Amino acid sequence: MRSLPCRLESCCCLLLLFSSGVQGAPGAPSAAPEQVHLSYPGEPGSMTVTWTTWVPARSEVQFGLQLSGPLPLRAQGTFSTFVDGGVLRRKLYMHRVTLRGLLPGAEYVYRCGSAQGWSRRFRFRALKNGVHWSPRLAVFGDLGADNPKALPRLRRETQQGMYDAVLHVGDFAYDMDQDNARVGDRFMRLIEPVAASLPYMTCPGNHEERYNFSNYKARFSMPGDNEGLWYSWDLGPAHIISFSTEVYFFLHYGRHLVERQFRWLESDLQKANKNRVARPWIITMGHRPMYCSNADLDDCKRHESKVRKGLRGKLYGLEDLFYKYGVDLQLWAHEHSYERLWPIYNYQVFNGSLELPYTNPRGPVHIITGSAGCEELLTPFAVFPRPWSAVRVKEYGYTRLHILNGSHMHIQQVSDDQDGKIVDDFWVVRPLLGRRMYL
Repeated sequence: MRSLPCRLESCCCLLLLFSSGVQGAPGAPSAAPEQVHLSYPGEPGSMTVTWTTWVPARSEVQFGLQLSGPLPLRAQGTFSTFVDGGVLRRKLYMHRVTLRGLLPGAEYVYRCGSAQGWSRRFRFRALKNGVHWSPRLAVFGDLGADNPKALPRLRRETQQGMYDAVLHVGDFAYDMDQDNARVGDRFMRLIEPVAASLPYMTCPGNHEERYNFSNYKARFSMPGDNEGLWYSWDLGPAHIISFSTEVYFFLHYGRHLVERQFRWLESDLQKANKNRVARPWIITMGHRPMYCSNADLDDCKRHESKVRKGLRGKLYGLEDLFYKYGVDLQLWAHEHSYERLWPIYNYQVFNGSLELPYTNPRGPVHIITGSAGCEELLTPFAVFPRPWSAVRVKEYGYTRLHILNGSHMHIQQVSDDQDGKIVDDFWVVRPLLGRRMYL
């Protein structure tokens, strides 16, 4: 009978501990940086460093070109207070510092923090300037803090210098708000070996929705002034557009977001087409796909998908917009599998030819890559593939995208289940001239 008060006392002590401001590891709240990650702010010769502390502190990055010894360069930034929407109202202090004047392609060593505490040293390679180079990207979505199958291999390949940037196509941690945002903390620590070494570029997924996407907006530092919900940036011979499919599904945050994003996309695509001689490729990334052949009831299984056809099947649909402006490659996730489509528009296949379907395709190419690993496991496929489905892989893995030049793009799917085996491998080839639109 005496054990009941002890249990009650333990619970009270735990509540007191968490409400007194202890945020992460046991001990006093710390100014030591953690959850360090990079992003590209869209300005040549720059890189943004973002990190978290548990108490207010100065925001400084020390960096240099020497692998050891002093770090002679300094950059200062600012921090903002993020209060999670959970019952504990945990406070996290988000620091952002943008490094400028970086030498294109040079490797830098850096640490972040303040006199109150410094991170360990990290390394990154500044992005090259201009259009005449060949970016290499790792692309995936739906990576969780539990069962992150692809992450160990991605860490190794990042340290081997295989990539210039990461595109994470929505759904992080599962979910970043869970357990009063502690799951988000754990996830950001897990990805730090990758994200502190490469620009880690993101778009929101459905698992980021809680508290008006507040954990997503606070933790990531994407370019533009739309809190990372939509933005674009240039990388070598490509223009990359990140957008939110979620504005179509969480309308309680305001239908005006759907229209705002659509108008912004149209304006951005118009500008990208005018610049197509310099940057021929236009690539989009959004979480929920327009098409899929999985055995579920997701939006992509509906003939009039919201993402494809818009609200009420006629307002702000993206397929016509992307087709009109000649988007080359559309990257998706959400389905926990990999699927490559034939070039497609309005359910019709528009292969370049029977022998070379992706050479001079007459419609956009769609890739669904949502099998990096999470607690929800893999998504099965319908028994019979649709006529527009070219390759389906129900295995954990991720995608490699190599933008070789203005006319050739190489895409591979890596299977983590098969110890890194390449299970899909193809090229997209389009002419340098006369490719503004498919019409």
